[in-house]
Amino acid sequence: MLEIVSSGGVVMIFILVLMTLAMMIVGERFWSLRDKEVIPTELKDQVIKWSKSKHLDASHIAKLEENSPLGYVMGSALKNRDLPREAIVETVEDAGRHAVHKMEKPLNWLSVIAEVSPLLGLLGTVIGMIKVFAAINANGVGDAAHLASGISQALITTAAGLVVAIPAMLFHRHFKTKIIDQTIIIEKQVMDLIDSIHNNKK
Repeated sequence: MLEIVSSGGVVMIFILVLMTLAMMIVGERFWSLRDKEVIPTELKDQVIKWSKSKHLDASHIAKLEENSPLGYVMGSALKNRDLPREAIVETVEDAGRHAVHKMEKPLNWLSVIAEVSPLLGLLGTVIGMIKVFAAINANGVGDAAHLASGISQALITTAAGLVVAIPAMLFHRHFKTKIIDQTIIIEKQVMDLIDSIHNNKK
Protein backbone atom coordinates (compact mmCIF):
# COMPACT_ATOMS: atom_id res chain seq x y z
CA MET A 1 0.00 0.00 0.00
CA LEU A 2 2.77 2.43 0.95
CA GLU A 3 4.55 1.54 -2.27
CA ILE A 4 1.45 2.46 -4.28
CA VAL A 5 1.07 5.74 -2.43
CA SER A 6 4.72 6.64 -2.90
CA SER A 7 4.47 5.76 -6.60
CA GLY A 8 1.76 8.37 -6.98
CA GLY A 9 4.09 11.18 -5.96
CA VAL A 10 3.12 14.44 -4.27
CA VAL A 11 -0.28 14.55 -5.99
CA MET A 12 -1.22 11.32 -4.23
CA ILE A 13 -0.86 13.06 -0.85
CA PHE A 14 -3.48 15.65 -1.81
CA ILE A 15 -5.80 12.91 -3.09
CA LEU A 16 -5.46 11.05 0.21
CA VAL A 17 -6.24 14.25 2.13
CA LEU A 18 -9.40 14.70 0.07
CA MET A 19 -10.34 11.07 0.64
CA THR A 20 -9.99 11.54 4.42
CA LEU A 21 -12.11 14.70 4.33
CA ALA A 22 -14.77 12.95 2.24
CA MET A 23 -14.95 10.06 4.70
CA MET A 24 -15.31 12.47 7.63
CA ILE A 25 -18.09 14.42 5.90
CA VAL A 26 -19.95 11.25 4.93
CA GLY A 27 -19.74 9.88 8.47
CA GLU A 28 -20.88 13.17 10.00
CA ARG A 29 -23.82 13.51 7.58
CA PHE A 30 -24.96 9.94 8.18
CA TRP A 31 -25.08 10.76 11.90
CA SER A 32 -26.61 14.25 11.63
CA LEU A 33 -29.22 13.44 8.99
CA ARG A 34 -30.80 10.55 10.87
CA ASP A 35 -34.57 10.95 10.87
CA LYS A 36 -34.73 11.06 14.67
CA GLU A 37 -32.29 14.00 14.63
CA VAL A 38 -34.05 15.96 11.86
CA ILE A 39 -37.73 15.08 12.37
CA PRO A 40 -38.17 13.66 15.91
CA THR A 41 -41.19 11.35 15.98
CA GLU A 42 -43.24 12.86 18.81
CA LEU A 43 -42.27 16.49 18.33
CA LYS A 44 -45.19 17.58 16.14
CA ASP A 45 -47.88 16.32 18.53
CA GLN A 46 -46.04 17.78 21.50
CA VAL A 47 -45.70 21.22 19.90
CA ILE A 48 -49.35 21.26 18.82
CA LYS A 49 -50.32 20.59 22.46
CA TRP A 50 -48.09 23.48 23.54
CA SER A 51 -49.72 25.79 21.02
CA LYS A 52 -53.19 24.84 22.27
CA SER A 53 -52.24 25.45 25.89
CA LYS A 54 -51.25 29.05 25.03
CA HIS A 55 -48.65 29.01 27.80
CA LEU A 56 -45.59 29.30 25.59
CA ASP A 57 -42.75 31.53 26.69
CA ALA A 58 -39.56 32.59 24.91
CA SER A 59 -37.43 29.97 26.70
CA HIS A 60 -39.72 27.13 25.52
CA ILE A 61 -39.52 28.34 21.92
CA ALA A 62 -35.74 28.87 22.09
CA LYS A 63 -35.31 25.32 23.38
CA LEU A 64 -37.55 24.03 20.60
CA GLU A 65 -35.49 25.81 17.92
CA GLU A 66 -32.33 24.12 19.18
CA ASN A 67 -34.00 20.68 19.19
CA SER A 68 -33.79 19.86 15.47
CA PRO A 69 -34.40 21.34 12.01
CA LEU A 70 -38.10 20.53 12.47
CA GLY A 71 -38.03 22.24 15.87
CA TYR A 72 -36.32 25.28 14.35
CA VAL A 73 -39.04 25.75 11.75
CA MET A 74 -41.84 25.08 14.25
CA GLY A 75 -40.27 27.60 16.62
CA SER A 76 -40.54 30.21 13.89
CA ALA A 77 -44.25 29.44 13.53
CA LEU A 78 -44.82 29.73 17.28
CA LYS A 79 -42.89 33.01 17.58
CA ASN A 80 -45.17 34.52 14.96
CA ARG A 81 -48.40 32.76 16.00
CA ASP A 82 -50.23 36.06 16.56
CA LEU A 83 -49.76 37.11 12.92
CA PRO A 84 -52.24 36.30 10.13
CA ARG A 85 -51.92 32.81 8.63
CA GLU A 86 -50.29 34.04 5.43
CA ALA A 87 -47.63 35.93 7.41
CA ILE A 88 -46.90 32.85 9.53
CA VAL A 89 -46.46 30.79 6.36
CA GLU A 90 -43.98 33.35 4.98
CA THR A 91 -41.86 33.33 8.14
CA VAL A 92 -41.92 29.52 8.20
CA GLU A 93 -40.79 29.34 4.57
CA ASP A 94 -37.88 31.64 5.40
CA ALA A 95 -36.95 29.52 8.44
CA GLY A 96 -37.22 26.39 6.29
CA ARG A 97 -34.73 27.78 3.79
CA HIS A 98 -32.29 28.49 6.62
CA ALA A 99 -32.75 24.97 8.04
CA VAL A 100 -32.22 23.31 4.65
CA HIS A 101 -29.16 25.47 3.97
CA LYS A 102 -27.64 24.36 7.27
CA MET A 103 -28.35 20.70 6.45
CA GLU A 104 -26.86 21.00 2.96
CA LYS A 105 -23.83 23.16 3.80
CA PRO A 106 -21.36 20.29 4.47
CA LEU A 107 -22.44 18.67 1.21
CA ASN A 108 -20.90 21.58 -0.71
CA TRP A 109 -17.49 20.31 0.38
CA LEU A 110 -18.40 16.79 -0.73
CA SER A 111 -19.34 18.18 -4.13
CA VAL A 112 -16.03 20.05 -4.36
CA ILE A 113 -14.11 16.87 -3.48
CA ALA A 114 -16.01 14.94 -6.17
CA GLU A 115 -15.06 17.58 -8.74
CA VAL A 116 -11.45 18.21 -7.68
CA SER A 117 -10.29 14.60 -7.14
CA PRO A 118 -10.40 13.60 -10.85
CA LEU A 119 -8.59 16.83 -11.73
CA LEU A 120 -5.83 15.96 -9.27
CA GLY A 121 -5.71 12.51 -10.84
CA LEU A 122 -5.35 14.14 -14.24
CA LEU A 123 -2.60 16.38 -12.89
CA GLY A 124 -0.78 13.28 -11.65
CA THR A 125 -1.20 11.73 -15.08
CA VAL A 126 0.31 14.78 -16.76
CA ILE A 127 3.23 14.86 -14.33
CA GLY A 128 3.79 11.14 -14.86
CA MET A 129 3.83 11.54 -18.65
CA ILE A 130 6.23 14.46 -18.35
CA LYS A 131 8.55 12.14 -16.40
CA VAL A 132 8.21 9.51 -19.13
CA PHE A 133 9.19 11.93 -21.88
CA ALA A 134 12.00 13.36 -19.75
CA ALA A 135 13.31 9.80 -19.24
CA ILE A 136 13.09 9.10 -22.97
CA ASN A 137 14.91 12.33 -23.71
CA ALA A 138 17.67 11.54 -21.21
CA ASN A 139 18.08 7.78 -21.64
CA GLY A 140 16.21 6.78 -24.79
CA VAL A 141 13.42 4.24 -24.94
CA GLY A 142 15.63 1.38 -23.80
CA ASP A 143 15.56 2.29 -20.07
CA ALA A 144 12.35 0.58 -18.93
CA ALA A 145 12.85 1.42 -15.23
CA HIS A 146 12.69 5.16 -15.80
CA LEU A 147 9.70 4.80 -18.10
CA ALA A 148 7.83 2.56 -15.66
CA SER A 149 8.13 5.12 -12.85
CA GLY A 150 6.36 7.85 -14.83
CA ILE A 151 3.73 5.53 -16.26
CA SER A 152 3.05 4.10 -12.80
CA GLN A 153 2.47 7.59 -11.37
CA ALA A 154 0.17 8.46 -14.25
CA LEU A 155 -2.02 5.39 -13.80
CA ILE A 156 -2.08 5.34 -10.00
CA THR A 157 -3.09 8.98 -9.56
CA THR A 158 -5.79 8.69 -12.22
CA ALA A 159 -7.26 5.64 -10.52
CA ALA A 160 -6.97 7.20 -7.04
CA GLY A 161 -8.72 10.38 -8.16
CA LEU A 162 -11.65 8.36 -9.53
CA VAL A 163 -11.78 6.11 -6.44
CA VAL A 164 -12.30 9.24 -4.32
CA ALA A 165 -14.59 11.11 -6.71
CA ILE A 166 -17.12 8.38 -7.55
CA PRO A 167 -18.18 7.54 -3.95
CA ALA A 168 -18.15 11.26 -3.04
CA MET A 169 -20.53 11.99 -5.92
CA LEU A 170 -22.82 9.08 -5.02
CA PHE A 171 -22.98 10.04 -1.33
CA HIS A 172 -23.59 13.69 -2.28
CA ARG A 173 -26.60 12.65 -4.37
CA HIS A 174 -27.82 10.30 -1.63
CA PHE A 175 -27.75 13.00 1.03
CA LYS A 176 -29.36 15.61 -1.24
CA THR A 177 -32.23 13.21 -1.91
CA LYS A 178 -32.56 12.41 1.79
CA ILE A 179 -32.72 16.11 2.67
CA ILE A 180 -35.43 16.68 0.03
CA ASP A 181 -37.49 13.82 1.51
CA GLN A 182 -37.03 15.16 5.04
CA THR A 183 -37.91 18.69 3.92
CA ILE A 184 -41.24 17.47 2.53
CA ILE A 185 -42.05 15.85 5.88
CA ILE A 186 -41.02 18.99 7.79
CA GLU A 187 -43.23 21.09 5.51
CA LYS A 188 -46.24 18.81 6.11
CA GLN A 189 -45.80 18.76 9.88
CA VAL A 190 -45.29 22.52 10.15
CA MET A 191 -48.40 23.14 8.05
CA ASP A 192 -50.32 20.94 10.50
CA LEU A 193 -49.04 23.16 13.31
CA ILE A 194 -50.04 26.33 11.44
CA ASP A 195 -53.53 24.91 10.86
CA SER A 196 -53.78 24.15 14.58
CA ILE A 197 -52.65 27.69 15.49
CA HIS A 198 -55.15 29.16 13.03
CA ASN A 199 -58.00 27.03 14.39
CA ASN A 200 -57.17 28.05 17.96
CA LYS A 201 -57.76 31.69 17.02
CA LYS A 202 -61.34 30.99 15.97
